[in-house]
Amino acid sequence: MLDKPLGLSSNDALQKVKRLFRAEKAGHTGTLDPLATGLLPICFGAATKFSQVSLEADKGYRATLQLGQTRVGGDREGEVIAERPVACDRAAVEAACARFTGLISQLPPMQSALKHNGKALYEYARAGVTVERQPRQVTIHRIDIIEWQADRPDLLVVDVLCTKGTYIRTLAEDLGEALGCGAHLAGLRRIVSGPVDLRASVTLAALEAMDEAARDACLRPVDVLLADWPAVQLGEADAARFLSGMRRRIVHADAEHVRVYGPDGRSLLGGAHVKAGELIADRLLSPLEVRALRRD
Repeated sequence: MLDKPLGLSSNDALQKVKRLFRAEKAGHTGTLDPLATGLLPICFGAATKFSQVSLEADKGYRATLQLGQTRVGGDREGEVIAERPVACDRAAVEAACARFTGLISQLPPMQSALKHNGKALYEYARAGVTVERQPRQVTIHRIDIIEWQADRPDLLVVDVLCTKGTYIRTLAEDLGEALGCGAHLAGLRRIVSGPVDLRASVTLAALEAMDEAARDACLRPVDVLLADWPAVQLGEADAARFLSGMRRRIVHADAEHVRVYGPDGRSLLGGAHVKAGELIADRLLSPLEVRALRRD
């Protein structure tokens, strides 16, 4: 789990970490803009089979909003478009946050990686071109006010827990408009991705300063990405059949996702779902991968 530094793209960070670990196969599980920092889960080898789990997971961010100033692109790098006085109290800030909690509609920003005719929107934005975009629905589970003071009303820091695909810069602009003063995103840090949080991460600088053994000690087991799924343990015979893709009869309530272990309770076999008493594989590890990833 990497704590991505400021100014580095997610792919650049991935390539640096990949070289440090001499990994042949690696991928990250959710892009962060160069202006954003924080949690960037990176998967190596067989763990990449479960990268989609992290991509689909809810995300948590700490966002710093500069109220009273609207900028091109919705962040601090853009030119100032307008400045308005900030005349709101705590109750107004709380009401604005509550207004954008729940299922909401967002217009993807031009600075996003969303594709249009095979080209990322941010590429059009860099060329000064604006393309038509369709609103998308996302869910904001919570917006917690971390910092706002009446003597410094232009600074608002919030923690946001949301579904994948939520654009925090758009949320910042929308909150600013709801408060009647405008806003842009002055800072962004991802602090949660599914069951993993920033406390489990390590900085790139720290990794670069470590020797190989110390870096290897930073690697986390694959199933940390699945920690919020119920666990199912199979006996030896059922485990072998499950790894071959066969459905197994088990006593378990229907579940959209479960993590499946072998008879030792530590060897991850893969991910599955349960329907009508049947365990049905979704993502399987090979026997060689199971042995390589076995936790002691």
